[in-house]
Amino acid sequence: MAKHNQGLTFEEIAKHLCGSKEWVAAAILGQASMNKEDALRLTNLLKVDPRIAGVLQEPPMRGSIDRKVPVDPLIYRFYEIMQVYGTTFKAVINEMFGDGIASAIDLEIHVDKRPDPEDPEGERVVITLDGKFLPYEKW
Repeated sequence: MAKHNQGLTFEEIAKHLCGSKEWVAAAILGQASMNKEDALRLTNLLKVDPRIAGVLQEPPMRGSIDRKVPVDPLIYRFYEIMQVYGTTFKAVINEMFGDGIASAIDLEIHVDKRPDPEDPEGERVVITLDGKFLPYEKW
């Protein structure tokens, strides 16, 4: 609400905080934490109670989607993508890197748009997940 009231975009806030729009969105939505300086700068920028800065610095309870199938159409599509292609991602990653995972902790996320080459008036969403590979270790 405060972001909306100030008429700011995630990208504008990110420039003010020297971070990415994706990280700012995650922090505002309670899925990432901020250091004290960034949290205070954000509360100042959004003109909200500076005590909120303390909450923004706490390690969040990550995972904002309930265990049920999401109903929001955009979020559902990501669920659908993982249901359909998750095993493909796993098979290709394991073939290329070995037995392990793509980190959700050491991860960069980028959301961009580009023109749709097949529809001059359309746009395409480009989502990049750039995570560190973490092999399973022998123990």
